[in-house]
Amino acid sequence: MAGVAAMVRAGARVIVDDAFLGGAESQRRWRDVLDGLEVLWVGVRCDGAVAAGREMARGDRVTGMAESQAEVVHRGLAYDIEVDTGSAEALACAREIASRVSFETS
Repeated sequence: MAGVAAMVRAGARVIVDDAFLGGAESQRRWRDVLDGLEVLWVGVRCDGAVAAGREMARGDRVTGMAESQAEVVHRGLAYDIEVDTGSAEALACAREIASRVSFETS
């Protein structure tokens, strides 16, 4: 986490994809290390049944993990924006997120 923050402070633009299995405490650790940086917190949701179908289709996941974690990973978290890949196409979700990102450079 500290390495990611250091890269951002050095000017890198970074996207972190993390499942917060530890709930709010997991997010707090990231918030602490990213303190002072511009961060867009994005919750990417998907209905458990849809996630389970995707998990099965991939064939390289532990069966049942996606459905069991579909809500748990969001419990107690605060987001700036949320998208739902179960009800919207990935490109539409990406566009919605991109509309909230600052593309200014220093």
